Amino acid sequence: MAFPFLRALQSGVGPAGTGVILAIDYGLKRLGLALSDEHGVTSRPFATWTRVNRRRDLARLRELVREHAVRRIVVGLPLHLDGTPSEMSEEARAFAARVERAIGIPVEMMDERLSSWEAKQALAATNSTAPSRRGRTQHSRSRRKAPVDDIAAAVILRDYLHRARSQPGARD
Repeated sequence: MAFPFLRALQSGVGPAGTGVILAIDYGLKRLGLALSDEHGVTSRPFATWTRVNRRRDLARLRELVREHAVRRIVVGLPLHLDGTPSEMSEEARAFAARVERAIGIPVEMMDERLSSWEAKQALAATNSTAPSRRGRTQHSRSRRKAPVDDIAAAVILRDYLHRARSQPGARD
């Protein structure tokens, strides 16, 4: 996926030896996934998975963690704009606890306020700078309405990496 705005998701130098970090934008229907590089410098959208059931979702995550040598997982914590927990906050926390128990690596929560909005804005900006075509096809129309969960996960991960760099000793 080569979107120009993804360069904006890349940030400065991260802590050495961080290892790959997986970010999850948790939803009842879908999981947005993003991965960092092994140095904790960049954040890139990876995939949007449609949820199947708890067992299958955890098995897929376990396989992804193994394939990409993930050392830490960050789950987006949905909060209201004023910082108070939303209806989904407890669901996301319970999901994070299940993932940590099932996979056995550290799982942290990260404020995800406005991550989906920012992802939609970034995608809209990318689409508006793309060359205009007459007679758009069904494919291009469906692409505009595609879920942005993986991009939202990349925003969550970018923010997490930035916070980790600005707070020395924030991670083990």
